[in-house]
Amino acid sequence: MNRIAMLVAASAVFSCLAVPRAAAQTAQDLVGTWALVSSAVKPGDIKIETFGPNPSGRLMFGSDGRYMLTYLRRDLPKVASDSLTRQTADESQAIAQGSIAHLGTYSVDTANKTLIFRIERSTFPNWDGTEQRRPFSLSGDELTYNNPEGQTGFSTQVVLRRIK
Repeated sequence: MNRIAMLVAASAVFSCLAVPRAAAQTAQDLVGTWALVSSAVKPGDIKIETFGPNPSGRLMFGSDGRYMLTYLRRDLPKVASDSLTRQTADESQAIAQGSIAHLGTYSVDTANKTLIFRIERSTFPNWDGTEQRRPFSLSGDELTYNNPEGQTGFSTQVVLRRIK
């Protein structure tokens, strides 16, 4: 009987210890493909959807530590000439302002709950070769991170949902 009681007690202790470890949220917890739900800047009481009210995008985290990110407005203009090389200045500007893509490697600072992007290449070339840190939280299949100084100069909150 003592052995059974000890086994039950040990199981209870180990299962309690496992819960905090799961909450640590490591890079392995992010592996997979995530769909962009929203990206919003909140200067004061105003909320601005940076990629529109119904954005499109994916963030893919590989188990090898590499990632790819593409976020787009759904209302990007069609190019009248139907040519990548013959866009008007206005078309190019609208497309550039309504999208972002970058790729590189990533890691997670578990102590500070921070996602770290090491950007190799970006459609915003000023980010090439930079390291960017994003405080994040993971709750079930929802990943939220903040870009403290986004392109707008204000904090941008990005919400993604895991694609199964």
